[in-house]
Amino acid sequence: MDYEAMDGLEDAGPRVTVRQASKDRADFTMEGVDLSFANSLRRTLLAEVPTMAIDLVEVQANTSSLADEFVAHRLGLIPLNSKNVNDVSYTRECEYCEQYCEHCSVTLELHARCTGDEIMKVYARDLVVSEPRPNEWVGMPVITDPLGLGSVICKLRKDQEIRMKCIAKKGIAKEHAKWAPVSAVGFEYDPHNKLKHLNYWYEEDAAKEWPKSTNAAWEDAPQDGEPFDYSAQPGKFYFDVESIGNLEPDAVIIEGIKVLQQKLALVIQELGDDRNGEGDGFGAPRSPEGIHPGGDYGMEHGYTTPFGNTGGQTMYGGGTTPFGATPYGQSGWQ
Repeated sequence: MDYEAMDGLEDAGPRVTVRQASKDRADFTMEGVDLSFANSLRRTLLAEVPTMAIDLVEVQANTSSLADEFVAHRLGLIPLNSKNVNDVSYTRECEYCEQYCEHCSVTLELHARCTGDEIMKVYARDLVVSEPRPNEWVGMPVITDPLGLGSVICKLRKDQEIRMKCIAKKGIAKEHAKWAPVSAVGFEYDPHNKLKHLNYWYEEDAAKEWPKSTNAAWEDAPQDGEPFDYSAQPGKFYFDVESIGNLEPDAVIIEGIKVLQQKLALVIQELGDDRNGEGDGFGAPRSPEGIHPGGDYGMEHGYTTPFGNTGGQTMYGGGTTPFGATPYGQSGWQ
């Protein structure tokens, strides 16, 4: 889709042009924003969009050749459906439990045993989601291969068994990569390098050794002898978002914008409270209550030594150090 600006409102806000969209990928351009905003969106998509992933594993039986920790790590990397993940509470904010419950987690059971002579593979499809859960989508293993098997968890030989209880929780990739909603976010601007933000290293010919990307076709190439514009700023940004399957790419982008809006709103709120005298200046250090600018430091404003001395004295008496006068030839604070 293409969101064109109306006449007379060219600078009204961001403009997005979707160039390609599929089940697991979205390619679009963004205009009407500056570089800092575009890069903030990229970083948010990579690290701060919440998803579901297995976080706790209770091992009940494991006679496979893999250690418990190894299997638990593989389970954590299996993508889980995270549609409407906002229905799930963060465990640290859940008011119903201290570790996990149906409001902040999804339980999956894994039980497999090899009874034949051939090696048995355990797949993501063998994970069974237990009810209840916050909604009908979250927690289901994402399976995209044609056979409907999913990721391989482990292999079992005859009489080997694995039985585990998996607890999936809500989180973000900033905490651990298993919560990442995307495998990659392609990001580019100024494909012809008109702004000279890149200094290409080359041996013979930079044009041949550094071929242009496909995004170069969307902008005019610089003309020979064209003067350099020192005031130019990047105005068009190219995104290529590739989802791992737990969220559709458009949902990742929308959720990323929401997260960015919430972070900006929090900053604005803190700035407003601080301007009105209600905030604490983002927690900046300040003098303790009772210390007045220009006053006598330590003169019984609520501060005494551990030995009960008051005023400006130390445990050794007066305003001197235990070795006599101060190095500056004075006997105390001035």
